[in-house]
Amino acid sequence: HKAYWALKHTNFDLKTAGDHRKLQLNELSELRDQAYENSIIYKERTKKLHDDKIKNRIFNVGDQVLLFNSRLKIFSGKLKSRWSGPFTIGEIYPYDTAKLIHPDGCNFKVNCHRLKHDHGGDLQPLEIPDVSTFPKDN
Repeated sequence: HKAYWALKHTNFDLKTAGDHRKLQLNELSELRDQAYENSIIYKERTKKLHDDKIKNRIFNVGDQVLLFNSRLKIFSGKLKSRWSGPFTIGEIYPYDTAKLIHPDGCNFKVNCHRLKHDHGGDLQPLEIPDVSTFPKDN
């Protein structure tokens, strides 16, 4: 049954069949070119959106910074800080690289995208009064 349908709808005129096939191939190449141009436009837009979201941080020698610990990101608790430090920037290299100096004496280079400025000391611990000191409600 399917073979009969295919035979019935087959175009036996080779010239018109060849022209039809050439037309289909031309349309296919035009669609491919449009898809390529659209993908370039999409990549440019997403890059612009990504670059707009990134904070432009400027670090100088002597700044106090915190270092993002990516290993804690995988295995940390919810309330554990993922930032370690503070470190002092000893030297700035090209391509957003900085040499960090720890007070213990260990020095190493890191990418500046893993750093943020340290704006002060730790928070003071919250003092909670003993429950027994509150007067009872009667």
